[in-house]
Amino acid sequence: MKKFKRILSTVLIATLSLSMFSGCSSSEDSKRIVRIGHNQSSSHPTHIALTEFEKYIEENLGEKYDVEVYPSELLGSQVDMVQLTQTGAIDFCVASNAILETFSKNYEIFNLPYLFANTDAYHAVMDDESITDQLFKSTEKAGFEAVTWLDAGTRNFYTVDKPIESPKDLKGLKIRVQQSPTNVEMMRLLGGSATPMGFGDVYTALQSKIIDGAENNELALTDNGHGDVCKYYSYDMHQMVPDILIGNFEFLSELPEDEKAIFEQGFKIVNSVEREEWTKAVEASKEKAEKEQGVQFSYPDQAPFVEACKPLHQTVLENNPAIQPIYDAIQEYNAMYSSAE
Repeated sequence: MKKFKRILSTVLIATLSLSMFSGCSSSEDSKRIVRIGHNQSSSHPTHIALTEFEKYIEENLGEKYDVEVYPSELLGSQVDMVQLTQTGAIDFCVASNAILETFSKNYEIFNLPYLFANTDAYHAVMDDESITDQLFKSTEKAGFEAVTWLDAGTRNFYTVDKPIESPKDLKGLKIRVQQSPTNVEMMRLLGGSATPMGFGDVYTALQSKIIDGAENNELALTDNGHGDVCKYYSYDMHQMVPDILIGNFEFLSELPEDEKAIFEQGFKIVNSVEREEWTKAVEASKEKAEKEQGVQFSYPDQAPFVEACKPLHQTVLENNPAIQPIYDAIQEYNAMYSSAE
């Protein structure tokens, strides 16, 4: 199946590359095809939101645009899709923060552990255009810009044999993390042993006890089966990292003002629908994990974790002073929403 998927992706990418030279409109009525790619399934909140975007654009500009949404890496990996968006072979794709960081170091701010005091502060920051515009427009020279953000929840530790109630519980444990120097250093500061690996290898590594646990949102338990092996999920909330919908800069800049307004409203719909669907998906995932997989959820005191990771904040800010204003603005929201609790 994976081999067939790779072959299909290769054929689609080749076709899209050729379409750049033969014109973008391939339908009989010469509609402009707008192609969007992402790496989630067709039942994921991301896909549901993008299909609502498709409906909205076609309802308002259907005489000119035909929107096509490609899920499940049908247009290649996220790296492939970002490159296709850069060149204009496709128009939009959903990209991870880690990939965008390679184009603009400003995005590394989201890798900082315990950056946000809570989800209210996180959402308020991401909805504040005076903050996000500094990030979203920082990749224009690379040929694309961010048009909206997608909620990917909170990243938390989950383990096979024991719950994580404090940093000392991580001592001696091998925890899978994303392949990022920041995440490796986070685990060192918390006392655990970071084991970077691709997400597709995590289930087997947990099952064979090559690793003792991992960190991700709740959907990893059910959608990826990790809850079949890991029975303890601890809400330390060490990261809240958004996914980003990016668009080809040339396509966006050449839209007439009236059409641009409709597309911008469409981006707001993507954000709103995805967040609503994400909340539903998390609730369903937790219920399934508890009732069908026997996962126990716990809520440890976050303060010791935060304190252990403070040196990492200082190091990152010293190495990248450009993100200091963004960091300071986030701290203002943290203070606001912490006092409201």
